[in-house]
Amino acid sequence: MPAPTDFTWPNGSKLALSIVVNVEEGAEHNIRDGDKGPEPVDELSVHVAKPIRIHGNESNYQYGIKAGAPRVVRLLKEYGVEATFTAASVALERAPDLAAEIVAQGHEICCHGHRWTHQYWMKEDRERQFIRDGWQSIERTTGKRPVGWLSRYLHTDATRRILAEEGYSYHMDDYSDDFPFWDHVPLSDGTTKPMVIMPYAIDSNDMKFWLAPALTPRDWQQYAIDSFDWLYREAQTEGARMMSLGLHLRIIGRPGRIGAFQGFLDHVKRHSDVWVTSRANIAAAFAAAVPPTAG
Repeated sequence: MPAPTDFTWPNGSKLALSIVVNVEEGAEHNIRDGDKGPEPVDELSVHVAKPIRIHGNESNYQYGIKAGAPRVVRLLKEYGVEATFTAASVALERAPDLAAEIVAQGHEICCHGHRWTHQYWMKEDRERQFIRDGWQSIERTTGKRPVGWLSRYLHTDATRRILAEEGYSYHMDDYSDDFPFWDHVPLSDGTTKPMVIMPYAIDSNDMKFWLAPALTPRDWQQYAIDSFDWLYREAQTEGARMMSLGLHLRIIGRPGRIGAFQGFLDHVKRHSDVWVTSRANIAAAFAAAVPPTAG
């Protein structure tokens, strides 16, 4: 449903901007970790006929931790941006220095799975353990339990119910709107529980650099700016909006791409009336201002 006509975000803004930084590196598929095959998602689209380690792809992922992350977190700090890091918990376990820096800068950590793997094939007890392993690992690594969840592409019919029963307060696996909304989740005991759905966006995601190699950093930056400008204009005239911009350390963190992200932040900085904050803050502000209707 659309935002109430008189809705404003806590600082009086009509537009909230959510920067989402995915941390997956080190948690992807790898024969080293007992997976049946190597990670199929890579920048070169290398496919092999037998299950062997693809060391080049492994190192390409590690680039995100070793070189990409410092660039991304430096820009976030320089521009005073509070972001949401959607992290596969094993990735943070294996990058403790990055985890500590994310916490030190005050960013939110949202759970992106225990590992960066699919859960759609899991039976309910296995999926529940996967979800539980994710938040428990992040709590051990960072000292704080995550309140949000993002799956790797696909999930099951039971996922949202399990999340509600495991204490998560918002769910990101939705692309249907530019403003949060409520879902009434049926629980195992026959009751329902309201959960904030925080729609995400894939059209502006930097993964497009891998999926559409002809896309240039300037193209991506302009698309992100155009998205921002349109939502900003709508927010002033039609009702409050939320924009999501998804990033990956190993993708936007490249020296030929990081400037496009900086250019986007420069554009945003020219607008003093935009609330740039974490998804947890946006979800909490929405929940406080728009109580759930009866389920």
